[in-house]
Amino acid sequence: MQKNNLKRNIVLGILFFLPVAFLLMLYPAKHNYIPLDIINQNVEEIASFSPISDEKIQLAEHITVLGFLGKTPLNNSIAASNLKELVYDKFKGFKKFQIVVVVPKGSEKDVEALHKEIAKYEDLRFWHYVYGSEEEIKDLYANLKVENPLKNDLSTDDVFIIDKDLNQRGRLDARDKKQIEAKKPITTLSAYDCIEVSIIKNKMSEDVRILFTEYRQKRKGNFNSTTRRADDLKK
Repeated sequence: MQKNNLKRNIVLGILFFLPVAFLLMLYPAKHNYIPLDIINQNVEEIASFSPISDEKIQLAEHITVLGFLGKTPLNNSIAASNLKELVYDKFKGFKKFQIVVVVPKGSEKDVEALHKEIAKYEDLRFWHYVYGSEEEIKDLYANLKVENPLKNDLSTDDVFIIDKDLNQRGRLDARDKKQIEAKKPITTLSAYDCIEVSIIKNKMSEDVRILFTEYRQKRKGNFNSTTRRADDLKK
């Protein structure tokens, strides 16, 4: 009887401590992540742009996804819908998160139609539109590290991650594990194509999550930055 009790206690002990040991193994891995790279600094503030409401919209002190939908935003409804469903809906509950869409003055009716199409009675309090002149939009875009030029209608399918300190975030080395093992050339990721669902759903969603993790650890005082600057890559 004593042997049976001993075996039972050993089995119960293993069953109890095995999940605990597994979680302890995972715990350090969660904190040794690679911070999201700063690929461009001093992004221009949007103070000269006009929001729809009287609410002050700014990039500073926010984690912002910045987009450009051009003169006819409704024509870019697929990109907007992907961004809303795969990024906005996931992070809208996080403090200081916002999506800012830059559009030219004169596109107000198109913006209203697009907003109705993607809203569907949902909460879009953290989704903002700001209006600017053609020159202001081009100047703002030129201030970013971009992969593709603006289209003639001042739109692009690319969106950008801007942190609280007006730094543009991305990946200086965007290769996955297999590409690194195969010694493929280094590729950078400074913008996220909203038409490519896999990029928005996987890479961008993960990068925004990493950035929130970084700020959370900074608040706790245990953030150990290994973030690289664009100059490091040049060196």
